[in-house]
Amino acid sequence: MFDDKIIVPDSLEKLDDGDAFSLLARLPYYRGLGLSMVEDIAVTVDGETIPRENVRFSVRGNTWTLDEMETEYGDRWNFGEKALVSARIPGGLADGEHEIQVGVRMRVSYLPFTPTTTDRKTMSVA
Repeated sequence: MFDDKIIVPDSLEKLDDGDAFSLLARLPYYRGLGLSMVEDIAVTVDGETIPRENVRFSVRGNTWTLDEMETEYGDRWNFGEKALVSARIPGGLADGEHEIQVGVRMRVSYLPFTPTTTDRKTMSVA
């Protein structure tokens, strides 16, 4: 798997409303997957896990909640494709460095287990 390639370096940004941020992420798997096969995208900032309902996933101009992805059978996350992962955090992110962690749990039909991979990077936002 490509654990250390999930988070795209230097992609952390505050969103316009100030209570949310985004980053770019890659699928940590050597093939693309249907979105319904991406079971979870866990986002942690400075040791605090963002609630699942506050995370959004966007690719090719479409945006889903993680719950909506569970039943999205017509779209996929392709190998190497950069998806926008956004999250709402009360009070937003302060300027400066933050430790960001993104974990992706996916269902792969031929594996007898559910792979979960995690990437952690220190990134700055202004």
